[in-house]
Amino acid sequence: MALAVALGWTGPALASRDAGQAGADEPSVAASLEGNYLAAVVAGASRDASAAARYFGEALRSDPRNRDLQERAFIAFLASGEMKEAFAAAQKILARDPGNALARLAIGVRDLKAGQYVKARAQFQRGGAAASDVTATLLTAWSWAGSGNFKKALETVDKLRSVNAFTLFREYHGGLIAALGGPKFRSEADRRMNAAYAMERTTLRVVDAYGRYLSGVGDRDAATAAYDAFLKLAPRQPIAAASLGALKDGKTLAPLVSGAQQGAAEVLYGLGAAGNQQGDELAAMIYLQLSLYLEPKNEMALITLADIYERLRKPEDAIAVYRAIPETSPMRASADIQIGVGLEALGRGDEAIAHLEKLVKERPDDVDAPSALGALYRSKKEWVKAADAYTAAIARTGKPEPRFWSLYYFRGMSYERARQWAKAEADLKQALELAPDGDGRERAVVLNYLGYSWVDQGINLKEAFDMLHKAVALRPRDGYIVDSLGWAYYRLGRYDDAVRELERAIALKPSDPTINDHLGDAYWKTGRKLEARFQWNHARDLEPEPDELPKILAKIANGMTDDGKPAEGKDAANRPADGNGATAPKPADRRQEGDQPSGKSQPDGAAPGKGEDAQPSPKGEPGKDAPVKEPADGSGKDAPAAPEQRKPDQPAPGSAPAPGPAPAPGKGLTPDDRGEAPVGRGGAVSGEARDGAGSQTPAQTPSPASRPAEKKLD
Repeated sequence: MALAVALGWTGPALASRDAGQAGADEPSVAASLEGNYLAAVVAGASRDASAAARYFGEALRSDPRNRDLQERAFIAFLASGEMKEAFAAAQKILARDPGNALARLAIGVRDLKAGQYVKARAQFQRGGAAASDVTATLLTAWSWAGSGNFKKALETVDKLRSVNAFTLFREYHGGLIAALGGPKFRSEADRRMNAAYAMERTTLRVVDAYGRYLSGVGDRDAATAAYDAFLKLAPRQPIAAASLGALKDGKTLAPLVSGAQQGAAEVLYGLGAAGNQQGDELAAMIYLQLSLYLEPKNEMALITLADIYERLRKPEDAIAVYRAIPETSPMRASADIQIGVGLEALGRGDEAIAHLEKLVKERPDDVDAPSALGALYRSKKEWVKAADAYTAAIARTGKPEPRFWSLYYFRGMSYERARQWAKAEADLKQALELAPDGDGRERAVVLNYLGYSWVDQGINLKEAFDMLHKAVALRPRDGYIVDSLGWAYYRLGRYDDAVRELERAIALKPSDPTINDHLGDAYWKTGRKLEARFQWNHARDLEPEPDELPKILAKIANGMTDDGKPAEGKDAANRPADGNGATAPKPADRRQEGDQPSGKSQPDGAAPGKGEDAQPSPKGEPGKDAPVKEPADGSGKDAPAAPEQRKPDQPAPGSAPAPGPAPAPGKGLTPDDRGEAPVGRGGAVSGEARDGAGSQTPAQTPSPASRPAEKKLD
């Protein structure tokens, strides 16, 4: 936490103002040293690195010899991308503290960019033990490559051999260095690139580097096979799809790294991506800003930086970063979609819709743009328009395929909310047919929605209950799905069974108002009146939907009537104090629409659906402040994350380790590159496939927050 403490941050930090990337107005400085210092601390506490840099800088001007201010300002300058100021501060720090590793790193990067490789190497070697510090070792190796000594560069990389966790880094960067060394190092490049690919076949960055290497040495067939294999797991991932398309057009792909500066930028990007995945935003920001200093157009670093902005609820800054992504980048299309998400998160809904509608018209073959538009309309509860947008997306898919199951699911949910049940049922059945087997979590979402819809209407009851039981079996720790089964029992008058399942649901999701309300109703029907009122009181305190609160209050005061409605006050006078005679209430709005995985949350405010780790939004509806992230098929991502939810306003954990420690194998090489429709919390679409451990394994599930919100009963 040293970096975080230096800025007064105890949680996630914010990223940069570099190269015009900040969208917010410049903060006004105070008139005194104390005022600027306090303003900087407040900015740090609110996780605004740009403002912290501004205020610390002003404070430092008033007291230039203050060591504490120097260090705090230096870290803030790095995190916000103000490199000129950061390098000046680093020089002053090194003058009094030659052992400051972060200052050495910054000056070394500056020297490396200037082509002063001997000076850079001296900084890296003095700033960290090359045999144990992955950052210092790899940057030192690339400085040797810049000097043209590839043999020494490879020897330096191999100093990581003693640490098994660094094997992927060693082989990956060793392969890139050997490839840069030319024919003399061809066999070494072959061996190392093959080894790196064998370890991480599902990591986009490794696959792309490998495919480009094979293309460069004339092995087009092997390169094509590598991209084909990846795209089977992450269909339509933009970078992989673009590379494969170029190969099929007979083109030779350019190498991923063509010089020492790019190689060093790749090291820093990889470490920044790892920090982002692990929730270490401050360290991630510093690595990414240094990477962008070396390679300003590094699309992977830009995408990851925007991801951090989104997670830290800075949509204006995220928009600016997305706009900095080159027009020629395969990621530009998904960046444009994320701009629409950001506009919605800023409360500029009409502008967001106009922006996405423009993309739909300009890209007649793009599935993601209309899918994102549908997500935005769902967040606004404009169900017919949402269904129309999904219809446009489906029309562009050509034919139903498993990768497009979520489009039918979302359209079916929209039709159901628009009370067009025949169309909704057809789409939900189609989604169930297409939903990938995998671990069954996606199928559970559809089974739950369709099964409960049938129970709600009193049709296909046996099949409906089979579906709900299957959904629970697939996701036994999903409190919302368990609640659906319990409420289905309640609707059929099987109150003891309802109590059993609803008590399980409460154990899994104790803070959900609707589940508490349901359990209260079930208790009432089994004669447990005191416990019923306890649950209703609890539901009341958990901020239920506004239209449900009066019903809950009425039940607390008067119990329920025989027709299942909250009793009126006059009825209470004719019955015992415990409310005898009450029956089932009108079903609450609680069928599941889907879940929202972690990951970029998706637009803030997007409603999490029923997910094992999610915090539900009231009544499970999509949020009002931002659309849910909408992958049509995982396109644009290497692969969306597995379904899990996070509360829309819940920030990712943030600690800040000092730069240098190595991430787990593979993590530092996996870009957080996104290429899919908007995410639920205003977050970006993660372009790398993730297996939950950060190794990014492609999957075909909807991306974070792209799941529908909980299904409800009307």
